[in-house]
Amino acid sequence: MFKRILVIPGDGIGTEVTYWGQKVIQTIGEIFGHQFSFDTALLGHAAIKAEGTPLPEETLVKAKQAQAILFGAIGHPMYDNNPSATVRPEQGLLGLRKALGLYCNIRPIFLFEELIGASSLKPEVVRGADILFFRELTGDVYFGQPRGRSQDGQTAFDTMSYSRYEVERIAHKAFQAARERRKKVHSVDKANVLESSRLWRETVTQVAQHYPDVELHHMFVDTAAMALIKNPRQFDVVLTGNLFGDILTDEASQIAGSMGMLASASIGEGTGFYEPIHGSAPDIAGKGIANPIASILSAALLLEYAFELTVEARTVRRAVALTLQQGWRTSDIADASTPQEYILSTDAIGSKIVQNLARVAQVANA
Repeated sequence: MFKRILVIPGDGIGTEVTYWGQKVIQTIGEIFGHQFSFDTALLGHAAIKAEGTPLPEETLVKAKQAQAILFGAIGHPMYDNNPSATVRPEQGLLGLRKALGLYCNIRPIFLFEELIGASSLKPEVVRGADILFFRELTGDVYFGQPRGRSQDGQTAFDTMSYSRYEVERIAHKAFQAARERRKKVHSVDKANVLESSRLWRETVTQVAQHYPDVELHHMFVDTAAMALIKNPRQFDVVLTGNLFGDILTDEASQIAGSMGMLASASIGEGTGFYEPIHGSAPDIAGKGIANPIASILSAALLLEYAFELTVEARTVRRAVALTLQQGWRTSDIADASTPQEYILSTDAIGSKIVQNLARVAQVANA
């Protein structure tokens, strides 16, 4: 039976990187004997251009029919300095998350040893860092009501809100994941200022009682931002809300050396959504220099979470590691010691990783 995957390239470099995420999944299918079927759909600026809306009805229908979604990125500079625009690419992504009930965003922050020089932090600070973020994705200030502007346009307002149920369901997932790791959860909030954070902290504390084997730490978001840079190795699982998670995971990308290295999974009760955490990078779109590794690692998360293909997912990660061990880089993860001939284009490094998939699988089965 075919495993149904919807590919949504989105905008900018999305098309370039999702090509290699899909190629890796297809190659895994050939190696391990799985059958995957692929369809495509529009979202974001590409959808606005073609359909006049960032989330076309056809995309929503296809998304609900798929078993998993491999996504690229959305965004376009024409919207960045136009606050009066009522139709924006990001509305498509937020709308799709809401429609699919994707309340849990999982972001692994892991530094490959071969890239320790690419991180902006000192090697002795980041070596061994391995963090798993659980970011609540369908609540908080991004979705809270009311929101808008005053009639004279001089005041704008957004509402930050959480229900106990919203906090409970993602907290359980974070604690369950911690049980399989180092058994430690840092819950990040701003409970000294925000009422919604006080509810968050209270609820997480109650959920923690179901997991006596997991150590719980509460941390204010400003302290967490500092600690991520000062001592990232102290973190195991980090649990936080939508806004704080958005900011902290982008900050944490510097631990891994580049946003081009970080994958994410957004899951709920149905179709999961798998994407690199980087943006559409319109300034480099079409130049063939985008790093596809985050999309490839997102494909690994798709295999693991959507289809429970853990061996296959591990094979993808090992193929990426082998490619890096061989010295191959894209420009964003190269350093002064990288020979120019080892700095590859999007397609060239994607091809190297695909070639290494078979090698890794052969070694594993030897």
